Amino acid sequence: MRGIDSSPVAVVIILNTRPEDIPVELEALVQAGVKGGAALSGTVQTENIGIEKIVCNIVSNPNIRYLILGGPESEGHLTGDALKKFIVKGVDGNRHIKGTRAPNPKLLNLPAEYIERFRKQVTLIDLQFQGDPDLLELTVRACQEGGTVHDTYRLADPGPYPKAPLSGRIVWRVKQPWAEPADDEERAAVKRAKELMEKLRKKHRANSR
Repeated sequence: MRGIDSSPVAVVIILNTRPEDIPVELEALVQAGVKGGAALSGTVQTENIGIEKIVCNIVSNPNIRYLILGGPESEGHLTGDALKKFIVKGVDGNRHIKGTRAPNPKLLNLPAEYIERFRKQVTLIDLQFQGDPDLLELTVRACQEGGTVHDTYRLADPGPYPKAPLSGRIVWRVKQPWAEPADDEERAAVKRAKELMEKLRKKHRANSR
């Protein structure tokens, strides 16, 4: 959900069900983000394309300086772990999120500029597993008005990120990142396999004439 564009905070709630079956407790967390005045408040399920969409939305609005993570974990994707590790550690040369236990943490559709900008622009506020809409709303307001949450986060609006928004249409070329080769060795093996298959097809066509 889109809220107040000038707000310095976005809320991301981990979804562990099908999008059409969002339980009321997760919907309450999303609504708490909107009620508190967040710029964006919504759910994410996957540790690859889901995170890529978050990055694109946030780098297009320099006002967003905090990302509040809430909700449970997505057991099949470990999206919360992936998102936290992405913010803290970034990606390796193959665009895999460093240090995460997620099975397919590949950000293959994002320009390097977007990844770098996102990690510099936002500060993570980790409320995962808290499940308290009032706490989440309070935290959103503290990001705007100032305050301390959990005796851990001393919050205040730092003002917009001092560079222009990054915008432009991202074409989701890699729609199944889990099927992509993990490194150069795997890419070479896939290439050899495709070349061998093409040779076999050509031989079959020649023998069929």
